Amino acid sequence: MLTKTVDENSISCIPEDSDDLVSLRRIIKKGDRVVGETVRVIKQEKDFARPDKGERVKIKLVLEVEKISLDNVLDRIRVGGIIKESNNESVPHGSHHSFIIKIDQSFNLIKKKWNSIEKKLIRNRDQQSTYILIAIDTGDCGIGKLRGTHLHLLPNMYSGSSGKRYKTTFKIEDFFNEISKAIVSIIKNDDQIIIFGPGETRKKFANFLQNMQIGKKHQIKIIEGIDSGGEDGIHLFTKSKSMKEIISTSKLAKVHDIIDQIMFLANKKSRKFTMGLEETMKANEYSAIDSLVFSEGVIQNYDEQKIIDFLNDVESKGTKVYSVDATTDVGLRVTGLGGIISLLRFAVEG
Repeated sequence: MLTKTVDENSISCIPEDSDDLVSLRRIIKKGDRVVGETVRVIKQEKDFARPDKGERVKIKLVLEVEKISLDNVLDRIRVGGIIKESNNESVPHGSHHSFIIKIDQSFNLIKKKWNSIEKKLIRNRDQQSTYILIAIDTGDCGIGKLRGTHLHLLPNMYSGSSGKRYKTTFKIEDFFNEISKAIVSIIKNDDQIIIFGPGETRKKFANFLQNMQIGKKHQIKIIEGIDSGGEDGIHLFTKSKSMKEIISTSKLAKVHDIIDQIMFLANKKSRKFTMGLEETMKANEYSAIDSLVFSEGVIQNYDEQKIIDFLNDVESKGTKVYSVDATTDVGLRVTGLGGIISLLRFAVEG
């Protein structure tokens, strides 16, 4: 999430992925104010205008939050509230309106006072590393952008190297050039590039990038042992031992490690972990949770505000809290384990 402090009470935010939306859902509360651009239907008062029709106009408004809900399917947050200010005199102050927060949409969030958890959630999202994953072979290439535990995949790219008609015209440099253009479209400052795949193509492509501006501005790593290109190669990497070693400080690697520890403890019949909401909530009553991982599905399957309040309470006790989604294998695994799991500081009897 891109953020900028405007003043003591106001922070400008641009969510970059679904993880950011979950964080914002945990931050925004009733009574806060959201400032941003939105669309509102203004009833026409012209002669012969249909009374049931209105003109959709873009306005800037200040909305005092009354209701807030997360829509994981559409990757957005719906904020309902009362209009306090607007730049259009046709919009009455005191009327109700819904403001939609989407990925890559900027808005300002104003609070009377920011608490420590809210500041931590905003600050943690700013500090996350981002990795551009490239699974390349002579025939195809998969490109993914990994930020936190969220993986955004670009459509597979194909070289056209197979088939008799291409044998005399195919040039790998042309394919490399198309891939580099796709990378430039998503890469940002400080992003790292990780290249893997079968054969020697990964090394050739790394050398190709090193001779370009992108290779001089970004750190490039070549990974051995991932013998698939395309989207399959990306998914193999996110589940591999190589991923844990190369990006060991990443959020995804940490979540992988938590799941592995829980599986180990389960096999040992230890009680120093929880699976599912009921077990985890009980452990929190004793302040026993060391690390907690939840999938976005748990917010959908239970009372949303109850889950948000619970997560914030857990984090206020010094627990490390991680969210995951269905874009990676870890998100699917956590969902399969009840949507929420935790490692405990000490065992809690049932």
